[in-house]
Amino acid sequence: MRKGTKSFVILGGGTAGWIAANMLAKGWQGKDYDITLVESPDIGIIGVGEGSTPPLKKFLDYVGVEESDWMSRCDATYKTGITFRHWSTRAGFDEYFHPFQSQPDEFTVPAFYHNSFLRRQGVDLDGHPSQFFLEWYLATQRQAPVAPPNFPFKMNYGYHFNSGLLGEFLKDWAAKKGVKYRQATVTEVVLDDKGYIDYLQTDSEQTIKADFYVDSTGFRSQLLQQALGVPFENCAEVLYNDSAVVFPTEADENPEPQTVSTALKYGWAWKIPLTSRFGNGYVYSSKYVDDDAAEMEFRQHLGLGDSDIAARRLKFKVGRVREHWVKNCLAVGLSQGFIEPLEATALDMVQETVFRFFEAAMKGDMSDRYREEFNARISKRFDAVRDYIVCHYRINTRTDTPYWRDAGCNEKISPSLRQILTAWLQGKNITDELERQALDAYFPSMSWNCLLAGKGIYPTQDQLRPGNELAHKFNLHDIEKYLRGCTLNFRPHRERLDELRAAANA
Repeated sequence: MRKGTKSFVILGGGTAGWIAANMLAKGWQGKDYDITLVESPDIGIIGVGEGSTPPLKKFLDYVGVEESDWMSRCDATYKTGITFRHWSTRAGFDEYFHPFQSQPDEFTVPAFYHNSFLRRQGVDLDGHPSQFFLEWYLATQRQAPVAPPNFPFKMNYGYHFNSGLLGEFLKDWAAKKGVKYRQATVTEVVLDDKGYIDYLQTDSEQTIKADFYVDSTGFRSQLLQQALGVPFENCAEVLYNDSAVVFPTEADENPEPQTVSTALKYGWAWKIPLTSRFGNGYVYSSKYVDDDAAEMEFRQHLGLGDSDIAARRLKFKVGRVREHWVKNCLAVGLSQGFIEPLEATALDMVQETVFRFFEAAMKGDMSDRYREEFNARISKRFDAVRDYIVCHYRINTRTDTPYWRDAGCNEKISPSLRQILTAWLQGKNITDELERQALDAYFPSMSWNCLLAGKGIYPTQDQLRPGNELAHKFNLHDIEKYLRGCTLNFRPHRERLDELRAAANA
């Protein structure tokens, strides 16, 4: 970045491009900055996922969007967490729920940690995570996680949505904030004599010029990887999946506010409830199964039989760029990297990238003084997400296909992940290890504990000894009573969605 930067061009739309446009417009609101998004009419949206983590709500709050503004327009539903099914073969751990922890859980999480820790020491206590979290009760009872004003605790949740519709909504919102829009297909990226992007050439022989460029061109990474030659660091040796097949199915009248991830023979399937349909996708490795066989397996899983519903097939690469901000270009979204959709972290990474870029730019008086620090920070975040997702595969206990057997004994995992797993297996408090590695800011200790406990990474039943007297002072009966009491404050999911639709149409 050069001093005096005043104009920005974002190349590529989609959810990532329009999040970047809205965040930059908000950050520089009232200041003399020009922001234009350029989008090709010939390139569609990849849209491999339709779910988010809680930071999406923070972004929407930041740019001034109310739930009544966007949710019904984007077929959105609420998300309290993810249920994982059939990832483990251990008795009693066929499925577990990973919640977005909220304030009411602060009273019950200590009991989960206590029971889980002692079970790793060989005490026969119930260390399954789901039952310790309010979000699991809300999901299974199909209640929206929006609390009434008299409920004295803060709730934490994400969303499910139609990614194409959300991109269109954010496009309209950005226009209200002064972001300019231009349709053009860029055919050439012209660099100056110092290697900076000088201007973009379009297929109509027009030029597009700015001080700074944001690459939101998806896996093509037209600016950062193609024009500037930034290397892409593939992580296929620890994350095997490179393909997906996608089907819509009919919507549920009163949808559960959760994503369901089900392990299949060569990967896993997502089920995401929207108001208009279920979004279903099978993420798999083409190294272990061909596309036709994967599609057939997925059709059978969904009970589609001989249905003529057309499948959509996708290919993707897993990894990240070596640097995210180079010279006068920043990459966001798929153009900077992708760590598959298992934990719905893609949009969170976009938000973090844009926020930290804005922070570094302002701190450096619109220079690249803090560029290296920024790049290291974003790369570390990518790597932390990668390790958390790799852990899902590394600790699986399935042996029904070579895919799962290879994933379960993969020795190419990072030293960081190996140290976390070693701490868990040795019965240590992994919070200490996460803090030692400064990883708790990415996936907190609660998430790691839910992942490892939820897949049943404990001594086998024959290795456990009785120890009821060692159970937490809040026993499971008291915890259930407390959490079920909390759910009395929440309304049915369908009722809340209908309310939002009515407000949008008023």
